[in-house]
Amino acid sequence: MPTEPRTPALDRRLTTTDAVVVGLSAMIGAGVFAAFAPAAAAAAGWLPVALALAGMVAYCNAVSSARLAARYPASGGTYVYGRRRLGDLWGFLAGWGFVVGKTASCAAMALTFGAYLAPGYERAVAVAAVAVLTGLNLAGVQRSAVVARYLVGFVLLVLLAVVVTGVRGGAGLPGLGTGGPVSVWDVLQGAGLLFFAFAGYARIATLGEEVRDPARTIPRAVPIALGITLLLYAAVAFALLAVLGPDRLAEATAPLAEAVTAAGAGWLAPVVRAGAAVAALGSLLALILGVSRTVFAMARDRHLPGALDAVGARRVPHRAEAAVGVAVAALVLVADLRGAIGFSSFGVLVYYAIANASACTLRRDEGAPWRPVPVAGLAGCLLLAATLPLESVLAGLAVFAAGFGVWLVRHRRAVPPEPA
Repeated sequence: MPTEPRTPALDRRLTTTDAVVVGLSAMIGAGVFAAFAPAAAAAAGWLPVALALAGMVAYCNAVSSARLAARYPASGGTYVYGRRRLGDLWGFLAGWGFVVGKTASCAAMALTFGAYLAPGYERAVAVAAVAVLTGLNLAGVQRSAVVARYLVGFVLLVLLAVVVTGVRGGAGLPGLGTGGPVSVWDVLQGAGLLFFAFAGYARIATLGEEVRDPARTIPRAVPIALGITLLLYAAVAFALLAVLGPDRLAEATAPLAEAVTAAGAGWLAPVVRAGAAVAALGSLLALILGVSRTVFAMARDRHLPGALDAVGARRVPHRAEAAVGVAVAALVLVADLRGAIGFSSFGVLVYYAIANASACTLRRDEGAPWRPVPVAGLAGCLLLAATLPLESVLAGLAVFAAGFGVWLVRHRRAVPPEPA
């Protein structure tokens, strides 16, 4: 059975608006400035279909996560849900995959920010960004939410400018199927790549202990954040296809900046690049929040070192925050993270698969969603995970196998042998 909390509860300060903003800052991160190019390389002119599939899977995941978060409003997200509904192993694997994968994602967002802001000095700038945002989070979650609101507002304005420019300067939206023949597998792989631009609504759930009236706030905030994101991504996808077409989009290194230049608004390209840097910063802020809360929850249950199970004077898990900041800074300094990001993509789908499986066990009196929703979410996550590049799948399986080994060793130590 899960152990009872040994530390004081975190402070419930976040409103529905704050929770929506945190979710938006996590979803509308640097991924929207880069994800459409590799997805177009896979799905070509079927990019809108791939986006719709990714949105459907994300919706199922969001519903399952929201219902579970309302039932279990505690830090940790799917780590908590998996333990409560499926058993200690599945909860641990969800937390393990989330912490390892998202720590790599944190470093990638920090490096993306550094690359846009100061090319050639990206590692130093990235470490500085991690230090500043970790300090901000240590000052209190409400201040983090306020900063996230400004970051999201700027990025939304940049993306809307891209959409308007694309509509005015585009040559018309190519029909489905343009850009060369593709298979169903290619479209699914495009959906898998685009899915990660949606990943972020779990950040709302992982902040469950810091949200006011979580039973009402979380089920409202998650679909609102996801709906805004899906509409915005659809508009951006149509604008990119209208200006660049699927072939040119697939080859673009900075698709949004190239789109505004091709549409005759080259003056907007530096603004778009600034938007990408700010988006990476907002995503990093939300990621550090989410990862640290999962670390805190796992330490509270002694799945991670118990020293991280502490709440500071500002009612935030200060040791978990600091540990995550140090880990991310270390990765920024020493690692080539392109391979790690592949695992992060695999890990987030496994994470949500466990969330959907947990939601399938909810009863009607526990707020269970309509049963086909978590079932479709579970199947969709596993299918999209299988379509990822082979090296990403193998790396992800290896990391989860290592996590299983850690759990097995800990479990055998924790359980005394049967008497002879």
